[in-house]
Amino acid sequence: MPEPTRRLGSKDLTRVLDLSPGEVLPLLDQARLLKSDYTPWRDTFRQRSIVLLFEKPSLRTRVSFEIGFARFGGTAVYLDHQNNPIGVRETVADYGHNLERWCDCIVARVMKQSTIQGLAASAEIPVINALSDLHHPCQALADFMTLVEHGFDFHHDRLAWVGDGNNVCHSLIEMAATVGCGMTVVTPPGAEPDASIVREAQARACRSGASIEITNDPARVAGAFAVYTDAWTSMGQAESAARLKGFAPYQVNAALMATAGPKSLFMHCLPAHRGEEVTDQVIDSANSVVFDQAENRMHIQNALLLNLLATPATDPLARNARASARASE
Repeated sequence: MPEPTRRLGSKDLTRVLDLSPGEVLPLLDQARLLKSDYTPWRDTFRQRSIVLLFEKPSLRTRVSFEIGFARFGGTAVYLDHQNNPIGVRETVADYGHNLERWCDCIVARVMKQSTIQGLAASAEIPVINALSDLHHPCQALADFMTLVEHGFDFHHDRLAWVGDGNNVCHSLIEMAATVGCGMTVVTPPGAEPDASIVREAQARACRSGASIEITNDPARVAGAFAVYTDAWTSMGQAESAARLKGFAPYQVNAALMATAGPKSLFMHCLPAHRGEEVTDQVIDSANSVVFDQAENRMHIQNALLLNLLATPATDPLARNARASARASE
């Protein structure tokens, strides 16, 4: 029988490093369990609610959280802040204090990491970072769930990132450092990931045995289990033509995938700019797992919600364990 849900050490998920190495693997296991059958948990969050605060457009994040929480019998309320940034009409702290009186969790997709930190500091209820300028932890968790499903071995395999050292890249680096696997980050000169985030991840990597390489050489994708890319222009940001021109040699195309190897998977968090960071030939190939990643967003987010919100009284596995213990007495 699977183990009952265990509460996380942190009440919030603001970034991957909020999770300990011992918490990540059980989260991945629970997500796979949920994916196989939601039936035991269908009433876990009945009469409970989450609020989705979104300053950026969304397909995968909004739908996966709304439908996912409904599978637990709960309610998700969507608040569109695309034209009304959080913290303008009233302070971030006041916003958080209001929401904690009505709902059980805040899911925020925002422009700035400081908004996430402000909500987490002010609200007594859990806050989940559903994307900020610096981190995208839910995406990275879903990505590693997908890698494991396809046979990724933390001790022997390596993930390669190609393109801009952005928020998704930051969270993947933190995941690699947490689980102890190899990761190669390949960017154009000047587009490397944030140095302070890399240093923090490297500190954890020293303990986990992870190997994190930052390079400008696309040939370093050779032998990677998977090649991952993302849009060269972050949502809501404008990039100069000169900067984008510098990304051209970093397009993930058939030649780059051949360098990685014939069995190397292709990954992308979507939406993709086809013909820019990736070609149709690659994203539509048999080695592409982009829609597996998208599907797994819901399952890993639901595992996260269970670990942040469930109690022994509401968790069916905990109830079954107690019943089994009483029966054996």
